[in-house]
Parts: sequence; C-alpha cells; structure tokens
Amino acid sequence: MKIFIGADHRGFSLKEDIKSYLLSKSDEVIDMGTHELDLNDDYPDFAYPVAQEVMKDPANSRGILICGSAMGMDVVANKVRGMRATVAYSKFSAQHARQNDDILVITLAADVLKEREAQDIVDAFLTTPFSGEERHIRRLQKIAEIERQNFKE
Repeated sequence: MKIFIGADHRGFSLKEDIKSYLLSKSDEVIDMGTHELDLNDDYPDFAYPVAQEVMKDPANSRGILICGSAMGMDVVANKVRGMRATVAYSKFSAQHARQNDDILVITLAADVLKEREAQDIVDAFLTTPFSGEERHIRRLQKIAEIERQNFKE
C-alpha cells in the first residue's frame, strides 16, 4: 500500500513524526510536502496533489493530510473527482470512516492532536477494511451518482 502524506506549515512537525512512524513499520510513504517549515505556504498546494495521487490507484493507496484544523485539507481533497476524504479526530472516527464509507484520505488537526493520538488514528485508518456491506455500497453508489450529475466533463 502506498501512503501519500502532505502538510502545510501548521502540520509540518506532525507530518514528520507520522512519516517517521510509518517508515519504521516499513510502509511505502511518499512525502508530497511541505519539505521545510514555510509560514507562507498554503494547504491547497499539498492537499490537491495528495488526493490526485491517491485517485490514480485508490485500491492500493491512501492519503494522510495534516494542517492546523484538518478542515481546509479536507475541503480541498474532496474537490478531486471520486475522492472520499474526512477529518479523523479519533481512532473510532477513522475506523468508522473506513468501514462504512471506504474513506481514502484522512485529514488530521495538528493544533489538536498529540503525536500518539495521531499515530493511533493513522493505524486505525490503515488497518480497517471497508465492510463491503450492501447498505454501504448502495450509499457509495448514490454519492457516485451525485458526482456524475454535478461534474460532467
């Protein structure tokens, strides 16, 4: 599984911690930036490329985005057609999002989460499978239909 990770200046430190944590477990981690602390960077510059990369192979990749609140990154990631991203604020929320909504990208709030909490959330996100239950598939199909209606090429 490829894990694409990105953060702005507010998420930079936590991104570095999460990246090291994942690499210590032998995960394939692709750091999409920021690669240095730059107080003038903008979260869309990192969220959008991560979401695009995940959508190239959603069955075999996941994304982790980190900013101060997690909300800006979430908004941007969900602008990519087919993307299902969400703010993950706890281990439970990450598990629920994977099981029920087949979430592909989580966003984390560096201003709120401690390193160990973020690691637990990431672990839950990466190890929890989609349930594949009919009701969840039906709901995802409805979301896909909404996208088809609103994002015609």
